[in-house]
This record gives sequence, C-alpha cells and structure tokens, in this order.
Amino acid sequence: MSLTDTLKKLNITLPPMAGPFGAYVPAKRVGNLIYVAGQLPMKDGKLLATGQVPSRTSLEQARQAARQCVINALAAVNAVEGSIDVITGVARVGAFISSDVSFTEQPKVANAASELLQELFGESGKHVRAAVGVNTLPLDAAVEIEFIFIAN
Repeated sequence: MSLTDTLKKLNITLPPMAGPFGAYVPAKRVGNLIYVAGQLPMKDGKLLATGQVPSRTSLEQARQAARQCVINALAAVNAVEGSIDVITGVARVGAFISSDVSFTEQPKVANAASELLQELFGESGKHVRAAVGVNTLPLDAAVEIEFIFIAN
C-alpha cells in the first residue's frame, strides 16, 4: 500500500506546505535522503499548541502537536518532490519541546510523532531520535520537529 493510500485509510489529509518562514528551504533531497526543516504544529494557519509544556500546553496537547508536525513534514516533501510516495522510510527525528524547567517527559511528546511514523511506514518507520527540552521556540510554538526521510 502506498503512503498516499495509508493516509487516506487513516483519514489524514495533507495541508498546503507551511513556510518557509526564513532564509531556508522546507525540504531538500540529497541522494536518497530527504531532509525536512523543523516543522511547527500549524493547522489551518494557526499553531495547535503554544508555550511551555506542561504549564501552558498540556502533555496531551503537545502530543497532538507532535503528530501535526509529522503531517506538515509530509506536506513539505509533497510540495518539493511532487509526491510523498517517494518516501520509503524514516532515518531520524529531532524533536524540540518548549519545556518548563522541571519538565522531563520530552520523550512522551516525541513518541506521538514516532508512533504515527511507525503507523504510516511500518518497520521502515523505526528511526533514531532526539527529544530535547528548550526554553522557547519560534512563534512560541510548544513543539518543533525536524525529519530525515529515506526515499527511493
């Protein structure tokens, strides 16, 4: 089953690509790897979650935001490559979570993105990952995630 078919089965529709919001490209292919710039949890032109976790954004809201970052990354690949069906797997995910000083559950937020990727790609969706707490992110986003996809 193609990635496009899998998304349809899960009722996930790719939005138009968000950004870029600076002097960079949203995605770039180098050989069989597609690097996707950090994606914010934008949906319908608005951030799904803002501020630090958990004082301003709940853990569950941050997890939903992480899932949206995956969807936005796929939209970036679709815009640059012309199809998401070139993606065959996931090599790396880098998750940045705007965190309160005492918050240490960044992996739980990042897991939402990782779980969706594994649902979409099966075994080839397993990847290496970093889940990092930061004090602030662009536009006051609660989550930002970058990706390296494997392509054919």
